[in-house]
Amino acid sequence: MADQTSVTDEIFPLHTNKSYALVELMPREGPLVGKGPDDTVFAFPLVLLWEIVLLLGVTLFIFLFSLLKQAPLETIANPLVTTDPAKAPWYFIGLQELLEHMHPLVAGVLIPASLVLFLIALPYIDHSREGAGVWFTSPQGKRIVGWTALYTLVVMPLYILLDNAFSLRELLRNVVPLWVAQGLLPVLIIAVLVALPVVVLRRGKPTVREMMLALFTVMFVAAVIFTLSGFLFRGPGFKMYLPWQMPNGYNPFDGL
Repeated sequence: MADQTSVTDEIFPLHTNKSYALVELMPREGPLVGKGPDDTVFAFPLVLLWEIVLLLGVTLFIFLFSLLKQAPLETIANPLVTTDPAKAPWYFIGLQELLEHMHPLVAGVLIPASLVLFLIALPYIDHSREGAGVWFTSPQGKRIVGWTALYTLVVMPLYILLDNAFSLRELLRNVVPLWVAQGLLPVLIIAVLVALPVVVLRRGKPTVREMMLALFTVMFVAAVIFTLSGFLFRGPGFKMYLPWQMPNGYNPFDGL
C-alpha cells in the first residue's frame, strides 16, 4: 500500500499547481495487457507475400484459360437486330432473373441496395469478439449454415418455378395497382422466405452471430441460385427451358 501511495504521489503530486489530480484507481486490465509480438501477425512481409502469390496464381490461371478458350470480338452491334436472348454479364444475370419476378426499381435498385446496406451494417450489428476469425464461429454455426443453405436450395428454385408458372404480374393485371402486383407482393414474398430461417432459429435463443450467419447464408445462396437460373434455364425470349431443350439451337454455354 505504501509503494502504491508513493507511486501515486510521484505521478500526481498534491503540492503542485497542476490543473489535474488523481481521482480514483480501478483494479482493471487494459485491452492491450499481455498483447505482445507472440499474439501479432505482421502485415509486412507475411501478408504481402501471400497477396503476391495469389496475384500471380490468378494471373497464371487467366493466361492459361485464355489459351484454351477463344473469345474474339464480334461484329459491330446492329441497333435494329437484338440478340435473343440478350443476357447480362454473369455478375448481373442474377438481377436480370429478378427482373422477371418483380418491378425493375425493386429488382435493380432496392434489393441490391438492401444487400449492400446489410453488409455495411454487419460489423455494427454483430460486434462480439467471440469466435472471431473462425469459420462459422462454432459447430453450431456450421449446422446453422448447412441447414439454411439446404433450405434456400429448395425454396428459392420453387419460388422461381411457381412465379414463372403463375406470374403475379399476369394474374393480378387490371386487378390491383401495378406497384402492388410487381412491387409490394414480390417484396413481401422474398422477405418472408429470407426471414423464415431466422424466425425458426429464434426458438432456440441463438446469438446475434448465429442469426447473421443464417441471414447471410440465405442471401448468398439465393444470389447463386438466381444467377444459375438466369444463365442455364433462360433461353430465347428469356423464357424458361431445360438447358438441353433450348429452341433455335441456342446453347447457354456458347457464350462462355
